[in-house]
Amino acid sequence: MFGKHHYSYCKGNGLNPDIEIIVDDRERSEAIRQALDTIKCITVKIQRLAVGDFQVGGRFLFERKTLSDFAVSVIDGRLFKQMTQLAMSPLNGVLVLEGSSRDLKPSRVRREALQGALITTSLILGIPVLRAFNPDETARLMVYTARQVRFAATGGLPRSGYRPKGKRKQQLHILQSLPGVGPARAARLLARFGSVQNVLNASFENLISVEGIGSETARNIDWAVREPEAAYDSKTVKMFDL
Repeated sequence: MFGKHHYSYCKGNGLNPDIEIIVDDRERSEAIRQALDTIKCITVKIQRLAVGDFQVGGRFLFERKTLSDFAVSVIDGRLFKQMTQLAMSPLNGVLVLEGSSRDLKPSRVRREALQGALITTSLILGIPVLRAFNPDETARLMVYTARQVRFAATGGLPRSGYRPKGKRKQQLHILQSLPGVGPARAARLLARFGSVQNVLNASFENLISVEGIGSETARNIDWAVREPEAAYDSKTVKMFDL
């Protein structure tokens, strides 16, 4: 189990105050705990997070996945639900993929399926994807991210692109990232399905039932968010070599 750690050295010597990391109480990685224990100037707290595995510096929500879990979450559809929740959070979502390419071999997931998941996560939902070799590097990535932003930004986190405020505006903004979907179509999709997640899960037949969504647009949406049938591809592992 994680404990609560506080390093007073930073505050007592005129340095930057501690970076607070909130760990979801369901995160059971002993390796992450040990890695965080080696980093000075952080405070670790344990509590239930509604979204993500780690809240860092009050600005970021990190979702950590080993490459094997990433592959499984693509197959069972869990990834897109989690990434949509990250995208809807007022904090800045980050996906960390941890491990080496060897971890993907048992999953037998096609290269195109993994690429499609990365495209949806990074380009459609706007969530940065970082790579880490092991839990120690994941811990250091989280802390380094918070420290770099603290150093570079004053008064707010600089982000490229437009990030609307309000849940409905964020939902419409995400939907307009889908191919062939503008403001009017985004509004109709949201009205028809009620949430971004439901739109991503909608079948081709349900998509074309929406006014203004023709077969070509429905195919493009389906291509962007649907994963091909999982099958092993010997080229898959090369994509994730560090």
